[in-house]
Amino acid sequence: MPDKNKEVDIEQQYKETAANLKKVSDDLKAYAEESDKEIKLHQKMSEETKASVDKLLSQHSELQANMKDIEQRLVAGDGGKGNGKPETLGDKFVSAEGFEENIARLSSAGGSYGMNIKAAITSVDGSAGATIEADRVPGIITPGERRLTIRDLLTWGRTNSNSIEYVRESGFTNNADVVSEAPASDKPESDITFELLDAKVATIAHLIRASKQVLDDSAMLASHINGRLQYGLKLKEEAQLLKGSGLGLNINGLYTQASAYSNPGVNVTNDTNIDRLRIALLQVILAEYEADAIVLNPIEWTNIELTKDANGNYIFGNPQNPGMPSLWSKPVVATQALAVDEFLVGAFAMGAQGWDREDINVQISTEDKDNFSKNMVTIRCEERVALTDYRPESFVKGNLTIGSGGA
Repeated sequence: MPDKNKEVDIEQQYKETAANLKKVSDDLKAYAEESDKEIKLHQKMSEETKASVDKLLSQHSELQANMKDIEQRLVAGDGGKGNGKPETLGDKFVSAEGFEENIARLSSAGGSYGMNIKAAITSVDGSAGATIEADRVPGIITPGERRLTIRDLLTWGRTNSNSIEYVRESGFTNNADVVSEAPASDKPESDITFELLDAKVATIAHLIRASKQVLDDSAMLASHINGRLQYGLKLKEEAQLLKGSGLGLNINGLYTQASAYSNPGVNVTNDTNIDRLRIALLQVILAEYEADAIVLNPIEWTNIELTKDANGNYIFGNPQNPGMPSLWSKPVVATQALAVDEFLVGAFAMGAQGWDREDINVQISTEDKDNFSKNMVTIRCEERVALTDYRPESFVKGNLTIGSGGA
């Protein structure tokens, strides 16, 4: 049996040697500073200081050698015995406290005997956890991005001003009539009235702060932030173009200005949501425009697509070979910028126009608040846009559920 009283606690020895080595290193540093002062004053180091430094250097070399020996024994895994062989599980078992007494007991009385392995290697931080590397999925997992559509429906122009003024016809009294070659009275007179309108250029912007170091060290993160900022800006732009309130700094949106759904007198049997969309298209025609798109919430469009006849067949095409989303020969645009049950139909290309004053741009600056002193940067993303609705009557809004909106 090994005599455990003679075994060396290698871990304790390692800690003590490391502490002594640190103390000697600190003393050497202190003497180095002291000798530097002496040399500046007397052009040489005192004999006392020199002797102390030599002694410390000798101790430092000896401690370094001891530390190297201890580290080698730790790597060998022999539990500090110094025999250069790893201590096996069997070695631990037979050298455990109480081994001989329990063996004697088992020989006479039978039973079983077990021991706790205190030095078992595990995946916790204090054991082998630091050596285990997690698999990293490359890149950054980005949340789903909404398909943006309203901008694509509009005709766009550019402006160099902060507002767009336009004259819109507000009334037309048509008195044209058949007259004789030489009428006894004046020919009939018609009347046209106009109004001057102003659409302010709106600034849409947001920013984020980040440390300069993380952007310098991760080009992928910088690119990801830029992309997300631009997407967030476009998301807000779509909401403004469609439903901006027109109050304060907000754009006056298409849905906000659109005419309310109202059946002009069409007799419909068993009125459905599809019928209501057709009547809304008629309203646009009666306003002397031709609708070029229908805008719905994706849930509502799905409800329509799933419409079946009495035999259970889909009315809108084959699910295995779907065509472009369309209804009443008009393209259907599905966007969550509209709430469930709402719809908007209109002459987007002719009845309104979008204006770009400043394209989407991303700028980075350290000159914001205390960024410079804190090594931070501010990343700003912004654009300036305006919307002119030339003929609100060419847009019709309402609710698909009968009785919840419009007639």
